[in-house]
Amino acid sequence: MLTRNGVIVLVAAISPYRAIREEVRSRIGDFIEVYVSAPVEVCEKRDVKGLYAKARSGEIKQFTGISDPYEPPLNPEVNCETHKETLEESVDKVIAKLEEMGYLPTTVAA
Repeated sequence: MLTRNGVIVLVAAISPYRAIREEVRSRIGDFIEVYVSAPVEVCEKRDVKGLYAKARSGEIKQFTGISDPYEPPLNPEVNCETHKETLEESVDKVIAKLEEMGYLPTTVAA
């Protein structure tokens, strides 16, 4: 509903199945997929809530990346490899793509 009315919508979602993401892409005309990636080992080290440990012990069932699959996107518009780049580098990638696609005005270096 929002995109039909020209509103830019940002959604941060764990969306593990490629088919679902492709279905959403087909329904939304202007769809930009930003793949925020890191190996599962890195995600576990960053996990302040201990959810990965609970999933590994069986306390949490169907946990994405542990007991349930994650299907990485084949051709995301942006791939932020958070284990290889800084937060600033990832943000710059997203902003550059939005500028390239005309959603944001291009910044000019002084």
